[in-house]
Amino acid sequence: MFDALPVAEKMDPTRLDRAVTRLRADLLDAQYSILEQGRAPVVLLLAGVAGAGKGDLVNTLNEWMDPRHIRTRAFGPRDEAERQRPHMWRYWQALPARGRTAIIFEGWYSEAIRSRVDRRIKRPAFNELLHGIKRFEHLLAMEGAVVLKFWLHLDSGTQRARFKEQESDPATRWRVTPEDWREHRRYRRLCKVAEEAILLSDDRHAPWHLIEASDGDLCKLAVGRLILRALRAALAGSAVRPAPLPPVVANDPPSAIKLVRPARPMTKAQYQPQLEALQGQLNLLLRQASFKQHSLVIVFEGMDAAGKGGAIRRITHALDARAYRVHPVAAPSEHERSYPWLWRFWRDVPRDGMVALFDRSWYGRVLVERVEGFAAENDWMRAFDEINAFEQEWCRHGAIVCKFWLDVSPEEQLRRFNERSRTRFKRFKITPDDWRNRERWPQYVPAVRDMLARTHIDAAPWSVIQSDDKYQARIDILRALCSRLESALR
Repeated sequence: MFDALPVAEKMDPTRLDRAVTRLRADLLDAQYSILEQGRAPVVLLLAGVAGAGKGDLVNTLNEWMDPRHIRTRAFGPRDEAERQRPHMWRYWQALPARGRTAIIFEGWYSEAIRSRVDRRIKRPAFNELLHGIKRFEHLLAMEGAVVLKFWLHLDSGTQRARFKEQESDPATRWRVTPEDWREHRRYRRLCKVAEEAILLSDDRHAPWHLIEASDGDLCKLAVGRLILRALRAALAGSAVRPAPLPPVVANDPPSAIKLVRPARPMTKAQYQPQLEALQGQLNLLLRQASFKQHSLVIVFEGMDAAGKGGAIRRITHALDARAYRVHPVAAPSEHERSYPWLWRFWRDVPRDGMVALFDRSWYGRVLVERVEGFAAENDWMRAFDEINAFEQEWCRHGAIVCKFWLDVSPEEQLRRFNERSRTRFKRFKITPDDWRNRERWPQYVPAVRDMLARTHIDAAPWSVIQSDDKYQARIDILRALCSRLESALR
């Protein structure tokens, strides 16, 4: 594949200057139009062999376009924070908002390719990484992002000659590192692995462009023209939309909605000793040395007044305050809406050894956003698979994901609403939105059924908790948590 790359025809300096001048003006116009319309985030990923001029290209793009609206991220070896989180976490942090541009230098492909070249990962893990990247780019494209991927290439002889030339000049000697020569010695293996990655991930909505980079000026011109073409396509509304991906298969859902209500509620005398015992058990499980290789993610969903907050407090009473974070999830802010919809949740990924509790979560996409019409049908329909892939990514790193649907009856919800309205220190818990959501109960029932049916996966199963009896519900939740942790930490 790389051997067949055409070498660009030389241009005389005058013609090249004219072409660059025209291109710079056109790029700026397109960049400002994208920015003003807030139409699409632009992701430019630069990869390639060592010595191909990727760094010079980054500098040139920041010169040709307005750098105030460009964020350049260069990725090297992972630091401690990155090693303690899922593989794609650091790349989600680099995404631009709508209208802005991110230049990703040595990003997700370079890491995967070099890990395979160095034999740090085997083929199954390499393929798994690439499939995860494809899903990531698919989501970006579905959210309207312009994704362009460039591989800058040199043949082995040209690469070697360039290294020698740079090393011979004291002013450029710093550019060539021992790692560059090490890569040169593995040139053929690098090209083989890169070719596999490119062939697997070359999609119309996130295309690869292979650029012969022996002439730096012509390389920059070619890249700039390809960026301009993609920006104009986005402005014209003719950018390629991706086809659906194969679904992440869910299991049979847990029994839901139609649950048998207990005849007798649990008494406080029955509840208190069980609560204290289970809290102690949970604390001991999280203190095990093996938990340091994991994180715990606890997700609570349920109708208003189902008991989510009370359940969270009974869990946190068992935890070291330094080791957990509670994330109450509300409607996305204007800033958050300018990013791909899962971006705000990727910011809250717990590092190894930590606990994250979500009082509502990413499932709002298929619940409230579906029922209220905030998300188009195509968007909430694809969200099921995006959520499954998202949770699988966390679990592959070692997260233990526990999801609870708290199932309260309409009658018990009404009783709790009235109690909150009458009690001064509870009035803050009841809002007009709660009453409005209650009126939409019939619309929420099928949405909940679909959510449980389509996102009950082995990596992150649902537990449906009957919550009319708060005491019993809290005990059931703690038991389920301890059971899941014991199984995961064996």
